[in-house]
Amino acid sequence: MIDSRATGTVSSEESLLRDIRDLARPLVSETDLEPLVERARSARFIAIGEASHGTHEYYSWRAALSRRLIEDGRIDWIGVEGDWPDCWRIDRWVRGLDPSARDARAVLASFSRWPTWMWANSDVADFLDWLREWNDQRPPASRVGFYGLDIYSLWDSLDRIIGWVQQNAPDALPEAMHAWQCFVPYGEDPQRYAWSTRMVPESCENDVVELLARVRREAAHDGDDAFDAEQNAEVATGAERYYRAMVRADRLSWNVRDIHMVDTIDRLAKHFGEKSRGIVWEHNTHVGDARATDMRGAGMVNVGQLLRERHASDGVLLIGFAGQRGSVIAAPAWGERERVLPVPESRPGSHEDLLYRALDGPSVLVFPTERRRPWLAATLDHRAIGVVYDPARERGNYVPTVMGARYDALIWFDQTEALVPLSHEPSTPGPEYETEPTGF
Repeated sequence: MIDSRATGTVSSEESLLRDIRDLARPLVSETDLEPLVERARSARFIAIGEASHGTHEYYSWRAALSRRLIEDGRIDWIGVEGDWPDCWRIDRWVRGLDPSARDARAVLASFSRWPTWMWANSDVADFLDWLREWNDQRPPASRVGFYGLDIYSLWDSLDRIIGWVQQNAPDALPEAMHAWQCFVPYGEDPQRYAWSTRMVPESCENDVVELLARVRREAAHDGDDAFDAEQNAEVATGAERYYRAMVRADRLSWNVRDIHMVDTIDRLAKHFGEKSRGIVWEHNTHVGDARATDMRGAGMVNVGQLLRERHASDGVLLIGFAGQRGSVIAAPAWGERERVLPVPESRPGSHEDLLYRALDGPSVLVFPTERRRPWLAATLDHRAIGVVYDPARERGNYVPTVMGARYDALIWFDQTEALVPLSHEPSTPGPEYETEPTGF
């Protein structure tokens, strides 16, 4: 018997297995994604997750689903768990605004912040090459953009702001340089800056807030360059707040980051217009509604939850991924070189374990409107692998999850393989703290 804590009932294991079999459809070719494409037609925001940042099947099938959604109807933008300046260069290329790079691999070579394999890998490169070709066949107003939602690029964003201000609003240069000079003593090291604010209660917060206000005023006119400048100012403001929160040893920094990402999604939706539609690529821990996990009890929110709360009337579709065993690209510690690591079979009694025993192979499970069903209502462990991973410590990689409340659909694989990175990480530690979850 398995305790279904979400409903206070006790379900037999066989009833859970029957429920999974009833919901699942085999995933053999891209045509098997059609039930998801049909469900997405009523959604303005389609968030597609991944159960790790280093699994080929998650990336390749997410790309396949995104292609089908773009081909099926109007998709205006894709927002990913990446830095705004890096992804802005990708956006320029995929929309034909920067012809300097010959292919996506050349564009992705500019990614330098660890972990580069999250985006500089063969699956992303193949998708971006396809997207560039798709966009080339369409008028500029109908081309699909590619944008970073994340918060880490403090120094890159400040640099982009200064460049824009010099060309477009030279009167605002003093504010921009004042904000830059505030951070200079820390040598582009966010840890040094964050710890300094804990030791001495002085920060650069006022400087970046004033810069944001000025850039907002100067960039009030329409246009991509002005939009880029304003978003970089938002990143600088959010990143400063994030790094200060990060050293407090609480989970406020997680909320700062995910709220920033959803605010960026809202700005993209506004930029493209009230009828625009977008796709979001993030880890399951961001995409799946936090209220269906133990994150809720810890006071944490995430992208999926906030999208549902802010945009229920617009239509939100949350799609998760899961796998049983195989291999993954990850690092043994934060900032270290990536490795191909084994993914052992899932824990007994977990969602992955039941899916493996119920199904014969890769499957798509689209959840019905009524979710008071045995498996969908059961609280069971659900695996989440971050960029740092130790296969010998699997217990810390599971998040108690009510599957039917966390997602609207799930894509399942019994066997997975590691991503193929375009280049290898340097062996020196990176500058960031670990922020990707390996389980809560």
